[in-house]
Amino acid sequence: MNKNVIKNFKNNKYVVVNKVVSKETIDFIYNYFLLKREVVGNFFETKYISPFTKDWGSWEDPQVPNTYSHYADIAMETLLVKLMPDVEKITNLKLNPNYSYARIYKKGDVLHRHKDRFSCEISTTLNLGGDPWPIYIDPTGSDNIVDYDRKIIKQDAPKGLKVDLNPGDMLIYRGMELEHWREPFTGENCAQVFLHYNNLQTPGANENIYDRRPGVGFPDYFKKK
Repeated sequence: MNKNVIKNFKNNKYVVVNKVVSKETIDFIYNYFLLKREVVGNFFETKYISPFTKDWGSWEDPQVPNTYSHYADIAMETLLVKLMPDVEKITNLKLNPNYSYARIYKKGDVLHRHKDRFSCEISTTLNLGGDPWPIYIDPTGSDNIVDYDRKIIKQDAPKGLKVDLNPGDMLIYRGMELEHWREPFTGENCAQVFLHYNNLQTPGANENIYDRRPGVGFPDYFKKK
């Protein structure tokens, strides 16, 4: 691993890694996830399965309403595990895998400025495909959210750095420390998967492995209380 990449993450708490997944693999996953959204939408519409189940994903995520998302899709959980050695090398940390979360954003979607929970201590966002849509990150680590529910931020909040990712590129960042967000999406589709980890040396990491599930691939209702 390039020493400058490791140094950049240590100093800046974020780094962009290009082509971490091959074009052939990323194209396959993108088309798989698009097809899955279509099939699940049909299942819900025809009441073949209940729209209240989340085993197939849902459109009920309050962070990005009416947009298809899936916690712990098996293909995405496979990426969580397979890419962990790369993330460990880049961050120079030993990690625990926590969970994956994938979305296919639609036109008009916004990802509001926020910091993440403990399970997202070391986070990545991997571009799966679709129309370009930059993510913004505030490297200052400052707290600028006045009211999260009403999406109010300080008037003098840093504008952040614009990060453009191509399919197969990945942004690795300290999700609990750096605010990150996306402005209104003007394209038609953009698929991203978030892969979340804990630093093994962080207190509470061992108790939090797999986001408190029995293992990789389990739905979120298997979480320990």
